[in-house]
Amino acid sequence: MTEYDEIPPGTLYIHILILKTRAHGGEVHGFEIASSIQQATEEVPQVEEGSLYPALQRMLLKGWLTAEWGVTAGNRRTRYYRLTKVGRKQLEIELSQFERVNRAIMGVIQTA
Repeated sequence: MTEYDEIPPGTLYIHILILKTRAHGGEVHGFEIASSIQQATEEVPQVEEGSLYPALQRMLLKGWLTAEWGVTAGNRRTRYYRLTKVGRKQLEIELSQFERVNRAIMGVIQTA
């Protein structure tokens, strides 16, 4: 892992990754979200607690996610997150923005 592998807090990327992991439905807690992202990306980039939980809180405040308190299989109290309709729409918006920015960056890279 390099210093560039960690997702900076508050970025578009953390939102896309969280929303995308929740797009398949169901409720999961933060550790499961982080594990799902790590597994899907082969641990690049790293999703640190310092980025994940503030992002989850912002997304709750914006209505993109809902959360309920529950207990894990290991009998630990935790919050379980679920994607809302507003969150699904936001995922579409953020994926579109990401694709547009990615195309622009690739255009620069390919001509350099």
